[in-house]
Amino acid sequence: MNKLTLAIPSKGRLQEQTLDYLSDAGMRLLQTRGARDYTAKLTGVEDVSVALLSAAEIADELIAGRIHFGVTGEDLLAEHNANQRAIVIERLGFGGANVVVAVPRSWIDVSSMTDLDDVAAEFHARHRRKMRVATKFINLARRFFETHGIADYRIIESLGATEGAPAAGTAEVIVDITTTGATLTANELKILDDGTILESEASLVASTGADWTTDARNTARALLDRISARVKAKSSQILEFASSISTPALLEKLCKEFGAEVLSSATSESTSLLVPDKQLSSIVALLRQHAPATSLATHKPNQVFGSANVLFEKLTRALS
Repeated sequence: MNKLTLAIPSKGRLQEQTLDYLSDAGMRLLQTRGARDYTAKLTGVEDVSVALLSAAEIADELIAGRIHFGVTGEDLLAEHNANQRAIVIERLGFGGANVVVAVPRSWIDVSSMTDLDDVAAEFHARHRRKMRVATKFINLARRFFETHGIADYRIIESLGATEGAPAAGTAEVIVDITTTGATLTANELKILDDGTILESEASLVASTGADWTTDARNTARALLDRISARVKAKSSQILEFASSISTPALLEKLCKEFGAEVLSSATSESTSLLVPDKQLSSIVALLRQHAPATSLATHKPNQVFGSANVLFEKLTRALS
């Protein structure tokens, strides 16, 4: 019996990017009953059942505790996860989009939330009704407007294309999600300078309300080992050089000051270090000082399984 459920997007670019990410981590989707099947298995880690759902359904299932892990947008979690029953384990680096406040471009004197507060008060006094804000992100919008002290408005729940609300006359302002802003521009809208409510991207999310049995936790550790290995590999390089210059003092300096990790120094020919990408230039410069004529070689690892699994530790802390 499968002991842990992971939900991933059921279609589109988000699914493709999720599958690419999992593949990089050594895990592949196996749909035994064809592409139209909405359940699958994951190769590379045993006892993982995969459900294919929409991003919105994944957020709902996580919050309800009916699945253990899911890949979904942070915007969906932030809108519905008031009780913190789902936590972001790792941001995945794709599916980026921002939840923003946008107003008509014709409002030339409105560029900030403070300006919008002034407009809301004037609008209420002039029209004897509150400024309308169309959005699907009702909770996010309310919290953000409250933070900026704006009270003279009312929410209009958007059921369709939110960006069309001002032109249709159903709202004056919108709160919507955007990737490039092109659709807003096409609808003669502009984002306020301080109107970004949330910078969202696709994330691996865990439900704290799921049934985390011992077996489920063990499977989660194996899954997060794979994810952690990919994360570390993407931010690291393997640096190789002649062992003749790798004195204990030098290696200690590279590890303590630059975050390097010794992978191999057992042979007399070469030493291998795992080094953070951001420290590579500094480490190379230091090695050049010790041995200017020594050749150095780098290559990118596919996966790096470290002694610690910070993602599983994060999950354990959340569950406790």
